[in-house]
Amino acid sequence: MVTLLQLALNGLALGAAYALVALGFVLVLNATGAVNFAQGDLVMAGGYSAATLAAVMPVPGLALLPVVIAAMALLGLAVAGLAYFPLMRRPTTAVFVSTIAVGLVLQSAAVNLFGPEARTAPPVWNSDPIRWGSLTLSVQALAVIAIAAVLVLGQGWLLARTRLGRNLRATAQDREMAAALGIRVNVMIALSFALAAGLAGAAGALLANQFFVTPTAGSALILKAYIAVVIGGWGSLGGAVVGALLVGLFETVVAAAVSYTAASALLYAALLLILLLRPQGLFGETAGRRT
Repeated sequence: MVTLLQLALNGLALGAAYALVALGFVLVLNATGAVNFAQGDLVMAGGYSAATLAAVMPVPGLALLPVVIAAMALLGLAVAGLAYFPLMRRPTTAVFVSTIAVGLVLQSAAVNLFGPEARTAPPVWNSDPIRWGSLTLSVQALAVIAIAAVLVLGQGWLLARTRLGRNLRATAQDREMAAALGIRVNVMIALSFALAAGLAGAAGALLANQFFVTPTAGSALILKAYIAVVIGGWGSLGGAVVGALLVGLFETVVAAAVSYTAASALLYAALLLILLLRPQGLFGETAGRRT
């Protein structure tokens, strides 16, 4: 029988992967003022990248992760060039429509390249479960939590402690002032897309072992990221992480107690309640932009 500790571990692992998606979501939102609806499909692309690399490089998923992140960062630059920069002076609605179009292109490409069947990526670390008496803990779940924590903390260090991070934050806060100070705003925006796509790729590689990957998997993931951002507070990086962990725990516990369908329905109901009772989320709203 699954214990509460095992459920909590699995929920935290799922939430940690969601946190990477939501963190990238907020990075682009803060940099551009528009929602990148291709973020979920970038997770899907990361999953397929890990599965494809595993077919030619039979190594643990941990060794593939840096390659996947680098490849997805390059794809993020392509998304910025296709979906954002040509429309950056247009209303934000034009940008999020263009990101939806990019996401559909990625889905079509996945179907044509890999077919509609589900694929799987290798586990992050090949190891037997940890057994302690009657308790069994998944090494995969522990590894996912640890890797996501390293990536989230690394992102926080980059933004808080480096000149590049200060430039990224300045661009997110006021692009005109940042440009007046000599910051190359367009480069910072492109880097925001690259960082967000790299995080999405990492999430895809981490999720593709336990949950598999299909061409349409990104659609559900972008909804989970959106819910996490609303819970945490629109534009709040820390809030996105906390919101994602709460979503992962809620989804796992309710799915085990009732069903996955009930978990999804109750999650959307909780979203409506939050929008009604506390629309600014748990950590307030750092920017008055809501797309």
